[in-house]
Amino acid sequence: MKNTGLLVAAVAALISGPAFAQEFVAKIGHLESAAQNRHIHLEKVAALVSERTGGAVEFQLFPQAQLGDQRQMNEGVQFGSLEGTVAPAAFLGGFNPVVSILDIPYLLPEDEAAAQALREGPFGQALLDSFADKGMHAIALWPNGRKHITSNRPIDELGDFANQKFRVMDSRVLIEQFTALDASAIAIPFGELYTALQTGVVDGQENPLDTIETMKYFEVQNNLLVSGHGAMEDVVIFSPIWWNTLPEEYQAVIQDAFIEVIPELVANKQAAVDRALEAVTAAGMNVRETTPEERAAFREATFAATSAAYVSLAGEPGQALLDIYTAEYEALAQ
Repeated sequence: MKNTGLLVAAVAALISGPAFAQEFVAKIGHLESAAQNRHIHLEKVAALVSERTGGAVEFQLFPQAQLGDQRQMNEGVQFGSLEGTVAPAAFLGGFNPVVSILDIPYLLPEDEAAAQALREGPFGQALLDSFADKGMHAIALWPNGRKHITSNRPIDELGDFANQKFRVMDSRVLIEQFTALDASAIAIPFGELYTALQTGVVDGQENPLDTIETMKYFEVQNNLLVSGHGAMEDVVIFSPIWWNTLPEEYQAVIQDAFIEVIPELVANKQAAVDRALEAVTAAGMNVRETTPEERAAFREATFAATSAAYVSLAGEPGQALLDIYTAEYEALAQ
C-alpha cells in the first residue's frame, strides 16, 4: 500500500507538471477557412506563443464560423464565453462605431511600410484602445488586403462613377463614399450580391481581388478598376476576462507574435491577389489600374464627405481619433 501511494503521488505530480498541462487556453474563432491567409497565420502565431511561453499558453483555433457568426463571436468575447476572435473591422462597427474610420477611402497610405507605421503608431493604438469600454481587449490590426471596384459600365475617369449604382456593406461611410462620386450605393447582404449583379439591381461593387475571383463576380461583371481605395483590416480581440488572467510577460509574447507575422501575412495576401488578378484577366474582364493622380483625385473627392459621415456616426471619440490620424498621416507624408 505504501508503494502504491508513492506511485499515485508521482503520477499526480507528473500530470500537473508543465509538460502535461497548459496554464492558459484560449479558443479563437474566425470566419475564414483553414486554407486561407488568416487561419494560416493564426497557426503561426499559436506556434510562436506556445514555444515562447514554454507551452503555458495554448491557442485552439476554430475557423469557418465553427463557433458562430461574427456577431456571436464578438458577443462571446464580451461575455467571456470565448477567449478571442480575429474579426474584420467591417463586422465591428455595430459594437464600436469608432472603428468605422477604416471605411474612409484611401485612409492608409499605399506604401505598406507607411501603412504599418500608422497601425503601430499613436493612431493604431488609439483605435485599439477604443474597444476597452466595449468589453473587448484589442491588441493588433492585421491587414487583409484592399478593395477594388467592378462594374458593368466602364470607369475610365472619375466622372464615370456618376449615375451608377454600387453595392456596399451596410456602412454610412461607404454610402457617402459613392454619393460623393455622384453615384448611389445600396447595402445588400454579401450572399445576395452575385444575383444582384446578375439581375442588374446594382451596376457594380467593391471587394478585394481574391474575393472577386473566388465569388466569380467576373461572370457577371465586365470591368475591373484596380483602385486599392479601401483598407480591409482585421482586429485581433481577446476577452478582458481571459486576458487579465495572463502574466504581463505572456501578454507581451502574444502581442509581439501577432505583430511579428504581419510582413509574411501581407506577402501571402499579395500573392493571392496576384493570382486572382491573373485569373479574372484570363476570364475576360477588362482590367484597368488607376494612376497615382487618379487615386489622389478619388481621395480628394471623397475624404471630406466620408470623414464627416464618420464623425456624425462616432461622435467626439471619432473626431479625436480622426485628429490623431490626420497629424500622423501628414507627418508620414513629409
